[in-house]
Amino acid sequence: MQDAHKESQIYATGLRLGGRRVVVVGGGHVAQRRVPALLAAGARVVVVAPAVTPAIEGLVTAGEVEWHERGFEPADLDDTWYAVAATDDAAVNEAVGAAAEERRVFCVRSDDADRASAWTPAVGTAAGVTVAVHGDRDPRRSVAVRDQVLDGLRTGTISSTRHRVQTPGVTLVGGGPGDPQLISLAGRRALMEADVVVADRLAPRELLGELPSDVELVDVAKLPRGRSAQQEEINRIIVERAQAGLRVVRFKGGDNFVFGRGYEEVLACRAAGVAVDVVPGLSSPLAVPAIAGIPVTHRGIAHEMTIVSGHLAPGHPGSLVDWDALARLRGTLLLMMAVEHGPQIASALVAGGRPAGTPVAVVCDGTMATQRTVLSTLGELEHDLAAEGVKPPAIIVVGDVVAVAHPAHYPERAAVAADA
Repeated sequence: MQDAHKESQIYATGLRLGGRRVVVVGGGHVAQRRVPALLAAGARVVVVAPAVTPAIEGLVTAGEVEWHERGFEPADLDDTWYAVAATDDAAVNEAVGAAAEERRVFCVRSDDADRASAWTPAVGTAAGVTVAVHGDRDPRRSVAVRDQVLDGLRTGTISSTRHRVQTPGVTLVGGGPGDPQLISLAGRRALMEADVVVADRLAPRELLGELPSDVELVDVAKLPRGRSAQQEEINRIIVERAQAGLRVVRFKGGDNFVFGRGYEEVLACRAAGVAVDVVPGLSSPLAVPAIAGIPVTHRGIAHEMTIVSGHLAPGHPGSLVDWDALARLRGTLLLMMAVEHGPQIASALVAGGRPAGTPVAVVCDGTMATQRTVLSTLGELEHDLAAEGVKPPAIIVVGDVVAVAHPAHYPERAAVAADA
C-alpha cells in the first residue's frame, strides 16, 4: 500500500460513479453512513457482509442496494471501480485493501487511513457548488472547514453567482415561522441565487439583509390598494421579472401553500408560460406550537388536527368554515390569523358543543425573541386576549394537548390526559 503520511501526496479529484459498481464491505454503522452518498452519486452499490443494519436492509428491500449475505471474498472486487472497507475487523479490511490494490481499485479504509489508497472527504453542496475537504486524516477538522465554506456560500459571504448557469423563472420559497435558522437549505440557496426577491412582511427579515448587493428587493408589504389588487400586482411583478430573463424568488413566511395564496402565483406563472417551482417552508401552525413545547397530537389525547383560517369571523358570508362541525371534533384545532376574531370563534365552538373549559394556548411571535404563550380556555379567551394585549401574529392552539404541555395550569384536564 502507498505511504500516505505526507499531505502533498493526496491528489483531490471528483469521481463520477453513475452506473458503476462500488463495493462496501461491512454492514454496520460506518457502512450505513457511506452508502447514501454513494447512491446519491448514482453508484451501483453492492454490500458484502454477514449482517447489516436495519437502515441498509431497508435499502436492500427497496431494490437500491445489492447485498451479498456472507463474508468478503477477493473476487467481490472484480469489475469494481471503488471499494470501501468498513468492517470492525482489521484483518478483513486488510484483505479488502490487498484485493483492491491487486485489481487497481481505489479503496477507503474506515479503520486505518494510512493503509488506504483513497480517503473520503467531508462533502457538502450549496449554491450549486460541491465542496470536498481533506483535513490530513482529521475528520473533525475537515467537517469544520467544510461547514464554514458551505455557510459562506449559503449566506453569500462567499459568492459563486457569477459562475453559475442562470435559468429564468420563479421559485416560491417558504421562509418558515420567522426564525431565519428555520428556513430550509434549499430555500436559502434559492435566495442566494436570485436576481430578484419579492418578499412579504412575515418573511424572515434577517435573511433579506444577507442578499448580495446587486439583488433587486421588492417589498410587497408596502404595495398600496386592497388585498385582491395587491395579489394581482404581485403576480404581475414576478411574471414580468421572469419574462425579462431574471431568476425570481417569491419569499413568504411559513409555507406558501398554507393560507399563503401561493398556488394563485403558480397559476399566474403557468398562464404566462413562466417556469415555476416550489421550495416548501415549515408551516407555522405546526412549527410554532412545537417550538413552544406543545404537541399538536399526543397518544390517547388527540389523533387528529385541523388547521383553520380565522381571518373571517363565524357567520361572515364569505367564510367557508363549518364551525359547528369543528366543535364536534375531539382533536386539536390550530387557528391561524385568528387573534382579531378569537372571541367569536371561541363562542362558536362552545355553542357547537366544545366544552368552555377546553384548554387554549395563544403562542405570540412564534420562534422570535419576543415569543410568549398565553394560556386560557375557550370560555376565558376573550378576557385573556384583552388582558394580555395579544396582537398578531399568533397561533391559537385549542385542545387537550395544551394541558399535556402545561399540566399545572389545567390540573383536571391533565389528570384525564395522564389516564389516557
